[in-house]
Amino acid sequence: MRYYILSLQKSIAQLFKSLLINKTRTFLTMLGIVIGVSGVIIIMSVGAGAQALVVSQIESLGSKVVGVHPGNSGKDSPPPSVMGIVITTLNYDDLQAIRNKKNVPNLVEAVGFIRGIGTASWKSNSYNTTLNGVTSGYLTVEGVELKEGRFFLKAEERNMSRNVVIGSLVKEELFGDSDAIGQKIQIRDHSFNVIGVLKEKGMVALSNADDQILIPMKTMQKLIAGVDHLAIIRVKVDNEENVKQVMEDVKYIIRAQHNIVDQTGAQDDFTVRSAAEALETITTITDSLRYFLALIAALSLVVGGIGIMNIMIVSVTERTQEIGLRKAIGASSANISNQFLIETISITSIGGLIGIILGSLISYFIYLGAQFLDYKDWEFIITLDSVALSVGVSIVVGLIFGIYPARRASKLQPVEALRYE
Repeated sequence: MRYYILSLQKSIAQLFKSLLINKTRTFLTMLGIVIGVSGVIIIMSVGAGAQALVVSQIESLGSKVVGVHPGNSGKDSPPPSVMGIVITTLNYDDLQAIRNKKNVPNLVEAVGFIRGIGTASWKSNSYNTTLNGVTSGYLTVEGVELKEGRFFLKAEERNMSRNVVIGSLVKEELFGDSDAIGQKIQIRDHSFNVIGVLKEKGMVALSNADDQILIPMKTMQKLIAGVDHLAIIRVKVDNEENVKQVMEDVKYIIRAQHNIVDQTGAQDDFTVRSAAEALETITTITDSLRYFLALIAALSLVVGGIGIMNIMIVSVTERTQEIGLRKAIGASSANISNQFLIETISITSIGGLIGIILGSLISYFIYLGAQFLDYKDWEFIITLDSVALSVGVSIVVGLIFGIYPARRASKLQPVEALRYE
């Protein structure tokens, strides 16, 4: 036992001597491992932080909200409209049918949306912002409050009213310290009257609630967007326990509106999702994407391993006389093999440790950047599975790509090795 301990101590001493003699080569050897491991850490951390942001944003919408999206989707797939596909199967009449409490007894309110972008101007000031055509139930469903003024009424949403409500950021950009209520702003050559300003809300569902102009639905459809469909309908339920019942009621109503006889959902041209279902779907997608990207980053460790193997083979060639001398004074083939294998594993392990530290630092700076951009729900997360994956792959790479150089060194014959120049 004592012999093996002494042998290991000699191997470790020889390891540090070898690494210090060839500092540049050692650094270049472990560089591929450092990049690969830091890549895994960064991708896993950024993925976890982004996932936390998305989850928090969805949860902020409330568990008592049901979304009605145009287009049919599978049970575990996101609605097509969420993926940026424009589908026009929802309309204002669908919204009106849902708003009827005889059809949906557990309804609190429902709101329709149609979105766009445009430049608003007041006097010499102009600002490019989000234009949201919405209905009068917006404040109730979205949990937003007015800072000043009023919101438009149901009659105004239908009658192409030119009244608008602006977000706090739009108010600041256009009016500064001036009073916005009662002022006229220009949007795409049309004049609108500002009747309300929203309280600051920040990021909601990955969009800035302060950076928008709310326009009555029919006005947005006819004057701005030139469409007749809705992008989404959001329904607020009176109690979380009634969410499933409301979803069934909404499905029944829209099927009747669209003359869909099949009640199985196979022919539906819409998708109804609760916030909980949306959260589950998004979590599944982000998890899959995160681990897929981490796997791609881990593959770079294999490239790093090949580089290590090549460098170690060169090292064996350079140290041929040293190997011959050690064998001549009694070192066994196992001693030589273990020496080179320990060196390879040590290089990959040190590279892995540096990669973890570097990846963690870069991930932290990304987190700080997200905080600076007002993504307050972004979290700095270094998961144990990412560290375990990085360390495990590093050790495996060291073992796999260190075996060949080690075996090659151990097979050198002392006499031939001493003659090598």
